[in-house]
Amino acid sequence: METLPQQSPPSAERSGGLGRRQVHAVAACYFVASFAALGLPPYLTAILPALGDPEARWAGVLYIVPTVFSALGAPLWGRLADRFGRKRLLLRAQLGLTVSFLLAGAADSLTAFTLALVLQGFLGGTFAATNGYLAAALDGPRLSRALTLMQGSARAALVAAPILVGALSPWIDPHRQYLVMAVLPLAAAVFLALLPEPERPEAAATADGRPAERTAPVSLLPLYAFEFAFVFATVISFPYLIALAEQRLPGVDGTTTGVLFALPHLCYLVFAARTHTVFHSRPHTGIALGFGFVALGLAGHAVAYSLPVFVAVRLLLGTGLTLGLVCLSVLAAGAAHGRQPGRMFGTLELVSKGGAVAAGAVAALANGRFGAAAPVVAGTAAALLAAAAATTLTLPSLRQRWSRR
Repeated sequence: METLPQQSPPSAERSGGLGRRQVHAVAACYFVASFAALGLPPYLTAILPALGDPEARWAGVLYIVPTVFSALGAPLWGRLADRFGRKRLLLRAQLGLTVSFLLAGAADSLTAFTLALVLQGFLGGTFAATNGYLAAALDGPRLSRALTLMQGSARAALVAAPILVGALSPWIDPHRQYLVMAVLPLAAAVFLALLPEPERPEAAATADGRPAERTAPVSLLPLYAFEFAFVFATVISFPYLIALAEQRLPGVDGTTTGVLFALPHLCYLVFAARTHTVFHSRPHTGIALGFGFVALGLAGHAVAYSLPVFVAVRLLLGTGLTLGLVCLSVLAAGAAHGRQPGRMFGTLELVSKGGAVAAGAVAALANGRFGAAAPVVAGTAAALLAAAAATTLTLPSLRQRWSRR
């Protein structure tokens, strides 16, 4: 994903902003730190029997424990970052993951393992810490491109991490892989220690020295509302997708279901940069379209009874995922202008994680009562409502554009 310009504006370098290579280094650190956090939870059903839970009945609860405590801790860490420095709090997040992974890998009881997951959520929070670090040095389109790149790092880890964990499982028990994975955030912390404390330029400028146009500030309320709705609508299909695919496609193998799960995230990796180029000046339009494609993709799951149809609806969902995530990054970059980035991105993570927890709870209830197709129906309804709301914000700007012609 080449989401950043080939050359950073000279003014950014002179005034404490981050260059392209430095932003890519931050993205790489975010990727490796996300590896264990995203790759090991799917294997909780294999980990818990050895810790005193033979039927892994606590797997569903423990799956969201880090998410819940990450949401609770994010606003606090964000405020501390604004006060004591974004680099320090980003290093704190990486070292917090290191400690929690070591405790999880060494745990010999369900209680100790649960405590380690609590600490992973509360001491981690690399999403808010990384974005706050970037927002302290970048602004406008450069910030939105960097945030788009961070989402790409998360998508890449989401695709690659479970595969690597599964490949290592014959040699290293998934439980003990926490000890191995602790090296990753530790290495990221060492690397990040070499980067500068970010300092936002006082006045951004173009390459020829003229003042750059500023993105109009974006209200926080629409950003938070769209973030919650988007995470809810997309995540709600994740927990039971494999079960739905196996139910609809008898005889399908694990590799195929894994590819079906990964397709929307692969769409993001391929098309995010181009999507940013097209929609960075009209994010509300992109978000409205994103919710619309998410609704179409989720609704299509209800009638997907063959592999080609399943692939098609997953690609529709991927289109919506790409549009939504990219345009949310643009809105977040606009909202960060003139605000304390640590506090804003800490609250944004709280909202995002809240959407994920709500999606998991609704998915579990809907699946238990109505079957594996019910969560995607609930997600479709949420996406349609959000698409309608985003359209109402898009129409006034469209009228203004037409009136100028």
